[in-house]
Amino acid sequence: MRRRIAPQRRRQRGLSLVEMLIGSALGLLLVGCGITVLLIQLRDNRALVEHSRLMHDLRSASELIARDLRRAGHWGDAGAGVWMRDSAAATVAANPYAAVESTAATVTLRYSLDAAENQQVDSHEQFGFRLRSGALEMRVGGASWQSMTDVTTMKVTALEFAPHEDTLDLGALCGAPCASGDASCPPRQTLRSVVVTITAQSATDARTVRTARTAVRLRNDEITGRCPA
Repeated sequence: MRRRIAPQRRRQRGLSLVEMLIGSALGLLLVGCGITVLLIQLRDNRALVEHSRLMHDLRSASELIARDLRRAGHWGDAGAGVWMRDSAAATVAANPYAAVESTAATVTLRYSLDAAENQQVDSHEQFGFRLRSGALEMRVGGASWQSMTDVTTMKVTALEFAPHEDTLDLGALCGAPCASGDASCPPRQTLRSVVVTITAQSATDARTVRTARTAVRLRNDEITGRCPA
């Protein structure tokens, strides 16, 4: 009887060294790509946060400046500065709070805070805004200035005030024409506005630069002149 010989089992083989190296290289490549994508997302997210914070700070500063500018010239006795047709007075009182003075990077203004108007500008009724050492400063109480922005989060690089005036002739309200050579006739209404431009950069990323521009209409119009007596 013939003896059957069992077939020789194949010897099991693992990965070769070359295959292991290729697999490791592919794994490292995938990990590197994942880390790169993650870093890009983190960078973009940080830039978005910086942009949002910078724009929020700029809008807050612009709104604060605009709020005070709109109040410029408020006078508790404004009726005394308006010529009345039935009045026998040839002149009208001047608004002591009317002046709004501006330079390239500074504006000063006044408005009344009196419960009962005293017809004079007190120290606590003088206000202003300026750029100094990368920060916006607000004038409170006469000559006192205090910072309204933080240089550790936002550095202001430019502040500009561009005033504009339009004058309306109110001569049509007079009952008679003005005499020749009378410079105070007819009454006139001055409409004032200021365009405020603020440019700033992030304190942590100088590449993040934004500009906020606000047009502010001053609400307290100045009335000058009179009708012929």
